[in-house]
Amino acid sequence: MTPFTERVIQIIRSIPEGKVMTYGQIARLAGSPRGARQVVRILHAMSTKHRLPWHRVINAKGEIAIQDDEGSHMQSFLLQAEGVTITDQRFVSLAHFQHQDEEFI
Repeated sequence: MTPFTERVIQIIRSIPEGKVMTYGQIARLAGSPRGARQVVRILHAMSTKHRLPWHRVINAKGEIAIQDDEGSHMQSFLLQAEGVTITDQRFVSLAHFQHQDEEFI
């Protein structure tokens, strides 16, 4: 596992209940400002194995980025169960729910 991957996993694990982070934010904190797509791949490949709270990661617009209905509904359900408000069935207010973790900067 690369140091970047290890860092991404550590950051995702640190997202508290009821908060979200963006793919780009995680990539930047992990040391690769242009690595948002790598974060997507890491989540896809390692969420189950490492028990990552994948549902707390959204895109830079505050939108649930999963395209298939089942996956996006599951992410929405899990976020709402943690107290995150979803608007228009896909959007999270980053101003209210984005986690700012200074430990990784």
